[in-house]
Amino acid sequence: MENLKHRPVRTLLSSAAIGVQVCMILTLVGVSRGMLTDMANRTRGGGADIIIRAPGSAIIGFSTNFSANVLPVVQKMDHVDLATGVLVQPIGGIDSITGIDLDRFSAMSGGFRYLEGAPWTGTQEIVVDEVWAKTKKIKAGDTQNLLNTNWRVAGVVEAGKLSRVFAPLSLLQDLSANTGKLTAIYVKLDDKAHLEPVIAALKDRLTDYRIYSIDEFSSLFSVDNIPMLRQFISVIIGLGLLIGFLVVFLSMYTAVLERTREIGILKALGASPGFIVGILLRETALLALVGSAIGILFTYGTRLLITTLVPNMTQVIVPDWWPIATVIAIVGAMIGAVYPGLKAARQDAIEALSYD
Repeated sequence: MENLKHRPVRTLLSSAAIGVQVCMILTLVGVSRGMLTDMANRTRGGGADIIIRAPGSAIIGFSTNFSANVLPVVQKMDHVDLATGVLVQPIGGIDSITGIDLDRFSAMSGGFRYLEGAPWTGTQEIVVDEVWAKTKKIKAGDTQNLLNTNWRVAGVVEAGKLSRVFAPLSLLQDLSANTGKLTAIYVKLDDKAHLEPVIAALKDRLTDYRIYSIDEFSSLFSVDNIPMLRQFISVIIGLGLLIGFLVVFLSMYTAVLERTREIGILKALGASPGFIVGILLRETALLALVGSAIGILFTYGTRLLITTLVPNMTQVIVPDWWPIATVIAIVGAMIGAVYPGLKAARQDAIEALSYD
């Protein structure tokens, strides 16, 4: 403690650098989990019990489309109270516009809660959720260009129901050259007690289609189901280890050079090499713990920044990753302290005492 307090600026900068490493890991995990949780919650917000997707569709990502002729087949099945189809069309990056039959979707989901404006009455109008409106800085009555088409924003609704941008289904089908096509069918049952039998019947009837309960489908929104995301997180963790190693290596190596005479005095008094190494390793562990605490605090700041500057991204705080990030920071720091510690332990007491 006294050694670290003796050089407060370097201690603070070293701890802050380790904090950046920890914050980088926790922010990436928090954004990944936050975005996936938001997608799962919006899927549940549609009010359906079952989702039907095209054969060979990936869990996450824009699905292939299939014939809308499947919809009446589903609607006629036993215990199906309501079935409605949607078309999801990419509009750049991770954004998309969702075509819906407004009346049927409202009946299934309980309807939108309008914060501004009202449902569309014309054909070239859209409804957006509050997050999209804040991100794009638009309001009801404004015009937005999507798919090379100027749309009037009829209303801004509360977020949480399936998508962020909604358009009339038939118009979106025509504009995207998907006339008579759907991306998914959402099914609401007359009684959820019939869920498993209805899913089994649907799988018998639509043998190649991907059919899930909404709870099952939502549970699949995980890091493991996004190609390369887990590998990307591993790369970030590796970079974090490297940052921790370099920061502590530089700090401890400099500290050893500055304390050459002190180390000589300790060795002259009978301190063993293990005692000298132990002092440096205990300092390093304390430095890593302080840096980890700073990094955890930093994540609250990054969440505020993301919420303010990029509203369509969601970061959650991930307490279950705090010990993991702390261990990563400590491991990187300890590796960085090994060489300086060994250098200190091997110093000759007489040479160290004569060091200027």
